This record gives sequence, structure tokens and C-alpha cells, in this order.
Amino acid sequence: MKAVVLGADDAFTLATVDEPRPGPGEVAIRVQYAGLQWGDVLVRNGHFPVPRPFVPGFEAAGRITAVGAGVDPDRVGEHVAVLTSGGAFAEVVVAPAPLAFPARGLDARTAAASGWAAPTAYDLIHTVTRVRSGESVLIHAALGGVGSLAAQFARAAGASRVIGTVADPDQAEYASRLGYDRLVSRHEFPASLGGDTFDVILDPIGGPTRLANVDHLAPHGRLAVYGNMATFEPVRIGTNDLLMSGQSVLTYNGSLLSRTHPERIADAAGKALRLLADGQAGIDISAEYELAELATGIERLAKGGTRGKGIVRIA
Repeated sequence: MKAVVLGADDAFTLATVDEPRPGPGEVAIRVQYAGLQWGDVLVRNGHFPVPRPFVPGFEAAGRITAVGAGVDPDRVGEHVAVLTSGGAFAEVVVAPAPLAFPARGLDARTAAASGWAAPTAYDLIHTVTRVRSGESVLIHAALGGVGSLAAQFARAAGASRVIGTVADPDQAEYASRLGYDRLVSRHEFPASLGGDTFDVILDPIGGPTRLANVDHLAPHGRLAVYGNMATFEPVRIGTNDLLMSGQSVLTYNGSLLSRTHPERIADAAGKALRLLADGQAGIDISAEYELAELATGIERLAKGGTRGKGIVRIA
């Protein structure tokens, strides 16, 4: 089968590789589309310790073509969105059966674009921070895959004010469609916020941004940490100071959750996909690439400033 392989030289090569077969508890999916995400940048840059050569890709959509032992054979032919630990940029990918979610009512492009972003955004809003009616929310990387969905989920949960930080804040009309009241430049954060505080802040950035976020938490505010896009340098936050204001710093690791409690991420994915299928939320697919153009797509994502979601057409 055709697949993109990441070599020891950090180069992506379109190659012919053996087709994987599902083991116990797994399913094989004939991939139609695969999603691009920040994890692809981290793998390329060596932040994830994966063996090379490696077929990258962590999210896809297609139809189940085979099942391993212990999986209901009636699932063959099912249209699914799938989360994987690698291998999605290929004609066939194998994944744990619980992480292949029925994608009823969604076309293959949207199902692939939902990827890890949909359950992550849903969990951040509904499980981690538990956004309540009337609360204010600040979302960093506001126009990315997670941010754009999180804004819509927050608004649906009753948030009264949703602010986002982006590279280019001059996209007010686009942002309003996602539920944002305002966008601010990440280069002018936090000065552009003045003394504003927020009940909930979503932070995939890290570094100085994380410390500034604590200063902009309202009493009883919740800061959700789910990435380190800017730096992996540790940040020290005083718990005594948090305690005095009843504030919380919460973390979310979807990759770990998929291994330790796959049923929980499956539940979040199912609820998020239903909102997408019902038209209560939408995904802006802003770029589509051929398999041979994968390196270009990942480089554009790495440079920042992108909005919406990029996908790769496999079949």
C-alpha cells in the first residue's frame, strides 16, 4: 500500500509499505482522509520518541475493512472517524476498536477533520473546566482545530463572553461565526486585555503565557493546560496563591486518556460528533493536501498563523 514514511533524516517520503493487519481488539480502516494536527509537527521535530522509519498520522476517516479477534464482525463496512498512535497517512491504518467512532451523518472530510480536536475541545469545555451559563472564557490558539471547536462548545454551554488569542486579530467576521466576541493578538497578550479576568482559560501555549493566564483568572477561575506549543520549559505556579482565590490549574492529556480510559474519550468523541452531525457546531476545513504534499502541510502548520483544519486526501 502507499504511505508517507518519516525517515531518520526528518524527511517525508511517499513509499510502498506492507499493509497492516488488525490484531486482537483492533480494526483496519481503508482511509479516505487523514487530519493534520500539532502532534505531526512534534513528531517531525523529534519531540515524540517514535522509531524511524515511521508512518505518521494520528487521525483519519474511512471504512472498516477487517476486525481482529474480539471485535464484532458486523463492524466491517462501518463509516468511522478514528484516532491512532500513528499510521494514518496511509491507505490502510490499524487502530484500537474503541477509538474507531461511528461517524453517522458526517462526510469523510468532516469526520477526518474532527480527529483529536473534537473530543479534546468537548472535554475541555464540559469535563475539565465545566463551563457554566454566564461565564467568560479565554481561548488561546483560538482559530486552530481545538480552539475553533472549543469556542462553539463554550457558547453552546452558555458562556456569556468568549475571547480568543491569535497571530492575526483582524478576522472579526470569521471569528464571530465560531462564537468569539473578540480576538486579540497573541503578541500583545496580556497587555491588550487590561484588567479583564476570565472564569475559564484554555492554554496549549505554555511558558510566559501560562503565568500571564494565572494573573487573568477570576476568583474560582479554572486554567486548563493541554499543550506546550511555545516551549517545554517548566512553569512554576504557587498553589497558595491559587488557594486564596479559589482558583484551579487543570491538565488534560487526550493521548494518555485514550490508553488508560478509552471509553471516556470515546464518549466525548461521540457527543462531539453528534453536535457536528446535527449542525450545532462546524469545522472549517481550510486546506486539503494530496498524500505527496504532506510535508508542505505540516510545515505550514508549524509556522503558525493557520486557521481551521488541514486534511490530507488518501483515497
